Amino acid sequence: MNALETLQWQDWSSVLVVVAHPDDPEYGLSAAVKEWTDAGVEVSYLLLTHGEAGIQGLDPAETGPLRAAEQRAACDQVGVKNLTILNHPDSMLVYNLELRKDIAREIRVRKPNAVVVTNFEVEAYGGLNQADHRVVGLAGVDATRDAANPWAQTELLEEGHQSWGADVIVIAGHPEPTHTMEVSQESVDAGVASLQAHKKYLEALPDHPKPEEFIPETLAVDGGYAASFRVFGR
Repeated sequence: MNALETLQWQDWSSVLVVVAHPDDPEYGLSAAVKEWTDAGVEVSYLLLTHGEAGIQGLDPAETGPLRAAEQRAACDQVGVKNLTILNHPDSMLVYNLELRKDIAREIRVRKPNAVVVTNFEVEAYGGLNQADHRVVGLAGVDATRDAANPWAQTELLEEGHQSWGADVIVIAGHPEPTHTMEVSQESVDAGVASLQAHKKYLEALPDHPKPEEFIPETLAVDGGYAASFRVFGR
């Protein structure tokens, strides 16, 4: 594998992370988020669902607000102040223009330098990727291009949202990364704490690896820690 390039993020002022569920940003990505927010970058999260179908045995009407609250607590651990959660149905997301428009709208509102999504390959994380992850990742990529095109999603212009072109699309958790960035021990610890904030969710998954064990292991490199990404110009 070719040597990874160093991610040049120091001139960024805004980042938008687009994911399907509460807890999705917390598997290594949130350590990088902590680096960005500590440096003064405004990081916003857009969740397409409340994750209401994510806890077996607990009614979705109770699960959704619970998981939203846990995501807010996770955001506090890594300095994310802007959290938007939409009401698309958990585990039943469908790729369509409406989903793309909802993401493009947030891009035009937040005006990020980088739009970050998570791995949307069919095979991911040692198994088959969850359906919502696949839908949101691809929709996020396409919505980034929509947001930059004044002739796409013209309804957003009618709402007063002018076109905005992000500089890069960043994919977290990709098996073939192109870029890397160092993260400090403090950021790793914050990333661990952000996943631990999803307490009730993790309690319902007794076989889930312990955050304090696998997050540092995931980010470990010779001499320290680093997050890796696959990066594209839009």
